This record gives sequence, structure tokens and C-alpha cells, in this order.
Amino acid sequence: MKSFFAILLAVIVVLAIVAIKVTQIVTLVKAKPPLQIEAVATAPAKKEVWQETLTSVGSLTAVQGVTVAAELDGKIAEINFEAGALVKAGDVLVRQDTSAEEAQLRSAEASAELAGVNLRRTGELLAKSTVSQAQFDADTATSKQALAAADNIRATIAKRTIKAPFAGKLGIRLVNLGQNLKAGDAIVSLQALNPIFIDFYLPQEQMDQLTTGLTVGLSGDAIGGKAVEGKITAISPDVDSSTRNVRVQATIDNTKGLLHPGMYVDVAVQLPARDKVLTIPATAILYAPYGDTVYVVDTKKNADGKDQQVVRQQIVRLGARRGDFVSVLSGLKEGDTVVTSGVFRLRPGSVVQVNNSYAPDAQLAPTPTDS
Repeated sequence: MKSFFAILLAVIVVLAIVAIKVTQIVTLVKAKPPLQIEAVATAPAKKEVWQETLTSVGSLTAVQGVTVAAELDGKIAEINFEAGALVKAGDVLVRQDTSAEEAQLRSAEASAELAGVNLRRTGELLAKSTVSQAQFDADTATSKQALAAADNIRATIAKRTIKAPFAGKLGIRLVNLGQNLKAGDAIVSLQALNPIFIDFYLPQEQMDQLTTGLTVGLSGDAIGGKAVEGKITAISPDVDSSTRNVRVQATIDNTKGLLHPGMYVDVAVQLPARDKVLTIPATAILYAPYGDTVYVVDTKKNADGKDQQVVRQQIVRLGARRGDFVSVLSGLKEGDTVVTSGVFRLRPGSVVQVNNSYAPDAQLAPTPTDS
């Protein structure tokens, strides 16, 4: 009898526990889950006027550039320049040993002076009919030959005095004092850096859009993020038969000396035509292999009849990018509000709360502090 009551008591306890648990489960099922609201930053899709540009990669070349070299064999007697110095046209850079030529010149000048004296004397005698015309002609030829011989030696001495052919900046010195140079041996590089040329290529189908005078903008790591502009000054009349590209040359002011021959920079030719495009910040884009998407914010009624902001995922087709913005060719209309920060936490139908106080300021021409 005692065992029966014990079993009955145990059954009652188990049933009571089961009843409690069932009640708790039913309560949880009926209870509404807490609504999760994501904080996001947004921006409207708006139309802006973008200037149409043609882009390429260019190479900088000097307007005048040469490697100064020796014209004649000879030993270096003087070096009158420092590496990296600015020089003017006609500045003496190197003098070769001309002691032998100077001695020859003194002899030649003496011979020319004697030939001149003889010619004048013969001319006086010819006037008195004392000498023949043939003798006067011979003395004239001798005088001219003596003068030519002296001039030839002077020219040789001048060639051994090596001067800057134009104003510019010198490179690294390639010779040393006392070195014996051969004709053609390099002495130093000389480059005229202001202004400076940039050569680049564009496809042949863009040739009809090009005219001299169009503004060209340069950018790239080589110029440290500085804004540099120039003008197109020459367009090649022929097209490269292997690449079907046309060569274009622009002239850039280089007063600050930022640009150097051989640099590669990004080139943007600014065309007169302007396009009106729909733009959004690039941070709003979710890139994916199946298509690029954005989250658009819509206002809807909740179960209590109150307004709430809900996102929907929208596939978009993108165009060109400028700075922090990207153009949208299809998928959005002007005035649509897109999420620009917090997109990776969202899914279609998420409820959001807009907070733009900490949103980054998107710019068409950003200037990062670490550039």
C-alpha cells in the first residue's frame, strides 16, 4: 500500500513538471520576438553633371634632352659643373687639354700674318706693274690658306671646350678630372624640365574628339597626389598600324619641378561635352558575381500602424567612377535613398534607423591625408 502511494506521488510530481514546461513553451511561442533595428547611414541618389574624360597612361619626356658627349679624343683638364646643377646655354662644362692645339694656333697665326704682309706688299708692287698678276693671285691664295689653317685650329680648340647647348638641369657626372675621353664618350645628362612633355596614346575611335588646347590632368603616385594640368599641343596625324592607337602630346608647366623625364602618370583628357549622371556613394555598393546590389530604404507601416524604415535589396548596373562616387546606369531613380554604411549587417526586410552623424563625407575629388 505504501509503495502504491509512493508511485502515485511520483507520477503527480512528473505531471506537474511537464505541465509547467508546456506552459512555458506555449508562452514563449506566443510571445513576439524583440524587434532588431540596425543603425545605418544613408544618402540620396542624385543627378550630377560630370565632365566627360578620356583616360590613358602617359610617359613624361623633356622638351629638350641630351647626353652631353665629347666630340674629339682628349684628356680632361677642367670640370666646371656640379652634378644636378642648373646651367644656362653656353656655360662651359668641361675643358679638354688644348696645349698642343694652342701651340699650333700660334704658329698658324704667325704664318697667316706673314702671308697677309706678303699679300699687301705684292698688291703695292702690282699697282706699279713690278710683279705679275699671277704672283698676286698666288700670294692671295697663300694668305687665305694660312687664315683657314688658323681657323681650323681654333675650331678644334672650341670643340674641346664642351658647353651646355641649352639651359636645363644636369644629371650625374660620368667623367673625372684627368680622364682620357674618346669621341662620343658621355659626360653628363642635360634635360630642360620646364615646360615638359607628356606622351600618351588613345584609341583611333576617339581621335575625332581630340583637338589641340584641350586640358589634360595628371595624377598618380609619381607626383605625390598633386593636381597637375596641361594642354594638348600636338596630335600625331598617323595611327599606329599595330595597336590602332594615335599618339598625343601635351605640354605641362613644371615650374615646381615635380615632373621628371621617364615618369609614368595617369592621364585624363577633359572633353568639352558634359554628361548628367545618377550618382551614389561607392560605399553603398555590394559587389557580387551574380550582380551588384544596393539596399534601398522604404517607409512602411508596421503591425501597430506606425511608420518604420525597411530596406529592400536592389540590383543595379554601374557606370564610371569618380572619386568617392559611382554612376548608376539602371536600377535606381533620382531621389531613392540608399544605405551607405552598415550594408553588410543587413538583409532584405531589415528594419533600420538612419543616423548620418558619423557618415564619411563622400567627395568627387578626395584628398586623403596620407597621400
